[in-house]
Amino acid sequence: MPTLNAGALWNEWLTRTVPAAAGFRILVVDSSSDDATADAAKDAGLEVLSIPRSTFNHGATRQRALHHLNDCDIVLFLTQDALVTDVDSLRKLVSVFENPAIGAAFGRQLPHRNANPIASHARLFNYPATSRVVDQTDIPRLGIKTAFLSNSFAAYRRQALLDAGGFPDNVILSEDMMAGARLLERGWKLAYNGEACVYHSHNYLVREEFKRYFDIGAFHTQQTWLLKWLGNAEGEGMRFVCSEAHYLLHHAPLAIPGALLRTFAKYLGYRLGRHETQLPLWLKKKLSMHSRFWH
Repeated sequence: MPTLNAGALWNEWLTRTVPAAAGFRILVVDSSSDDATADAAKDAGLEVLSIPRSTFNHGATRQRALHHLNDCDIVLFLTQDALVTDVDSLRKLVSVFENPAIGAAFGRQLPHRNANPIASHARLFNYPATSRVVDQTDIPRLGIKTAFLSNSFAAYRRQALLDAGGFPDNVILSEDMMAGARLLERGWKLAYNGEACVYHSHNYLVREEFKRYFDIGAFHTQQTWLLKWLGNAEGEGMRFVCSEAHYLLHHAPLAIPGALLRTFAKYLGYRLGRHETQLPLWLKKKLSMHSRFWH
């Protein structure tokens, strides 16, 4: 569980998660928070590993946690804004590993109570109610979606992931997809459990969507093997746009103009990210959601 200045939501996270994790070893990796995040975790009886904020990386920090938790067979990752829906959420997710062919699993993410229509649709599109298990044979049908995982609520067979190369040590984002792809390469299956749920969503501003998709485009440029193996992301993006338009037409038609602007911003950000090697460093820092990555 990586944390940084978790804020007001942290107390609710602790109240919900600690009972759900009874019998689990809970590790908080805190990036030198300025608020009471680390102290509150310690007061709740959690193990806290403090790291310099400058050393945080989405992949490398989670890889460090994998090595630190060397007495665990299954390691489950959450984020500080993902709230378990009930006391059984974690155990439901871990239960899929009763199948010895499963290398990783992720659960359903439901929109927070304050989610706007666009954020709500994104959760419903990416995290349906129906569970599934995929492997390499699904790549022709699902493309890049085959390797989809989300470390906001995901679990891994620890030794299998380490044997496959673990999390990448220096990526701007999507360390979870990289881990999923590495496991698929080794012949492991990936599971999605629609019955294990957390509340997790973001009401991104248009400029934040642009920055996030710039980072996704940069990631795809830096990890070209993913797209060569699984297929490019444009097809999945078009399917999302059509689904979003249908959802908003029936639930929030007044949000459609804003959604069109948002779609343009995401596409522009993604295309610029795909050409990040041609951009100066100062501009990449300005366009990126994770500006500290660029140095």
